[in-house]
Amino acid sequence: MRKTLWIGLLMLIVSTSTYAGGLLTNTNQHVAFLRMLARGASTEIDAVYTNPAGLAFLPKDGWYLSLNIQNAYQTREIDATFPLFPEGSRHYKGTASAPVIPSLQAAYKIGNWTLSGSFAVVGGGGKASFDTGLPMFDAMAMGMINTQLSPLLAVLPAGTKVSDLYGMNSALDGKQYIYGIQLGATYKIKDWLSVFVGGRMNYFTGGYEGFLTATLKAPYQQYVPQAPGGVLANIALDCDQTGWGITPILGANLKTGKWNIGLKYEFMANLNIENKTKKLEVPDGTEAQFKAYQNGVNTPNDIPALLTAAVGYEFLPTLRATVEYHHFFDKAAGMAPVVDNGTEVGKQKFLTHGTHEYLAGVEWDAHRYVTVSAGFQKTDYGLSDKFQSDTSFSCDSYSIGLGAALNLSSKLKMNVAYFWTTYSDYNKPAASAASPLAEVYSRTNKVFGVGVDYRF
Repeated sequence: MRKTLWIGLLMLIVSTSTYAGGLLTNTNQHVAFLRMLARGASTEIDAVYTNPAGLAFLPKDGWYLSLNIQNAYQTREIDATFPLFPEGSRHYKGTASAPVIPSLQAAYKIGNWTLSGSFAVVGGGGKASFDTGLPMFDAMAMGMINTQLSPLLAVLPAGTKVSDLYGMNSALDGKQYIYGIQLGATYKIKDWLSVFVGGRMNYFTGGYEGFLTATLKAPYQQYVPQAPGGVLANIALDCDQTGWGITPILGANLKTGKWNIGLKYEFMANLNIENKTKKLEVPDGTEAQFKAYQNGVNTPNDIPALLTAAVGYEFLPTLRATVEYHHFFDKAAGMAPVVDNGTEVGKQKFLTHGTHEYLAGVEWDAHRYVTVSAGFQKTDYGLSDKFQSDTSFSCDSYSIGLGAALNLSSKLKMNVAYFWTTYSDYNKPAASAASPLAEVYSRTNKVFGVGVDYRF
């Protein structure tokens, strides 16, 4: 019984990496994305990521550089109901913040060739803190402790409840970053056609530090001598994780008249993360139950393949718009295994389809020094109850971005933008009478960004 409790807690701690990142690959690698969103047909410096084949249509030969800083704040909230909660339902909130998300893009154009590179946080990008635990753990712990301590009620004063007998304390921090270094070459085949070949090296670094204690209150410790010092559960973890993988990238751009079409395909990056565990305190005799989380063990964390297609149109010399589609091939990407009917299964198997994203954006040169823009994105994951858990959940959403580009000189541009996401709550009903925990998941996301583009 106590073994199950400890195993459940460790699974909770190790699987919280999604709270620092989520299902999406980071596509906001330039502030121009925040202010317009649909940048897949760009032929400016942000095309290093969004449309690398479009770099062939940069206006002049020479160097182009861009430095961007973004600030992101996210929350994860869960409203849970469970029969053993004294108050019937509980509200949980976790926060994930990334005060500084940097990115750097560079391109050098010479004739029909353009060489480009970038450095950015391509996944994760934050630190998550959980100060009051999570409902899955509370429900599991309360169920185990209730079974263990209920017999004591027969010898205690009438009206005493199991929840009066013990206290529980837990906390954990998790962080996750995937840094990407991209290099590639663009070639203009015709005046209207260009292609791109390149790749990105992805480096994963993360870490988790947490503890849990459940302790009998002093007046009741004499009734449970098998719990030395009144400790019902005690566990501690301090674990770093690292890994790397390569993403090959292909792209094409077709430009004719007022139309511009950008295409990009990023292949899946096989990425395993390796544990570097500095502390793992578990009861004697249960070490085998924690094999998957011991030092040196690898866990799949693939970056899914991504297809993007965008069509841009110039209505006026001062007015442009773009529509775009993204598809993430999530079901083909290896994810950490979960136990289903006694068998370990990669979590991606429970998705009903890969992620669909639909984007649209418009920008208007309101003045020769000022361009204003706005964009919209709709995200549809293939979620299911078996995919969702309070340690790792996503919600379908729509996002809106607003901002401006300020032409400070003929060579220097500043981008400023604000971006937020509105999520649809996900209702996960109780699995069965034996597993009566029901939850409602919700999220928030807000990003502010400032960047500068410079042409030599």
